[in-house]
Amino acid sequence: MKANIFSEIFSTIYNYVNSLSSAEIISTSLIILAAIVFVILERLFPYTKGQKILREGFFDDFAMYTIAQNYILSILIFGVIINFIDNSTGISRLQLFAEVPIWAQLIFFVVTHDLYIYWMHRWMHKNKWLWRIHEAHHSPKKVDWLSGSRSHPLEIILNQTIEFAPIILLGAPVEVIAYKGLISAVWGMYIHCNVDIQSGWLQKIINGPEMHRWHHSTGKGRNRNFATKFAFWDWMFGTAYLPETKTDEYGLKTYFPAHYISQTLFAFRRFKKSKREEGMVQ
Repeated sequence: MKANIFSEIFSTIYNYVNSLSSAEIISTSLIILAAIVFVILERLFPYTKGQKILREGFFDDFAMYTIAQNYILSILIFGVIINFIDNSTGISRLQLFAEVPIWAQLIFFVVTHDLYIYWMHRWMHKNKWLWRIHEAHHSPKKVDWLSGSRSHPLEIILNQTIEFAPIILLGAPVEVIAYKGLISAVWGMYIHCNVDIQSGWLQKIINGPEMHRWHHSTGKGRNRNFATKFAFWDWMFGTAYLPETKTDEYGLKTYFPAHYISQTLFAFRRFKKSKREEGMVQ
């Protein structure tokens, strides 16, 4: 019985890997390599000293959010939602971006999506409905390379559909999808990593853990630093926060469940009277 189960698991993994394009294999391999590098850097140059690798919530963040949820939602987002939009409109058949170089497409989609994420992120901190699907991302009390993966499935569906639908509908090749996913994944690890990085003047342009860890703090910084990749959005729109000190307290000020299923369902609880009771940022 056990042999049959392991055989089925191996067969599923083999068929999945065999179905990937070379660009997808390269991007997946680089994401795994990046994770290993960040784990090592967190041991060598920690922002918060003494923080454990297997910290509270590690299993849920790795097995449930990173592996299981990402796999299931990728099928839903690409195989159902975007496929339905494309079949209904037929836009991708126009191949509008077919002649645009891959490097130019990547720059275009990375910059435009990052601007969208900046404003959507700000809205999620102000709108009680959107905060409900965003608060899970702010719940980790220890911030590291993996904690950024903790996001409610509805938030992932919303943001990744908006991230990848234009790429597919404009007729971009699979390489653009794979490498855009690679950039987003590695940058997500980077801005959350527990590494004491001091990038100097680059922090005015490129976002990193110096600013984003403040966004996950319980203090003033959690209503600042909304940018994901480009810090200049925060400096441009007046939401940058980068004091000389370090933050050491993260998470929510209100109760939040400890495990994946209860965390997912918690978004559908009844609303309380005030934003403060809801744990929203004021």
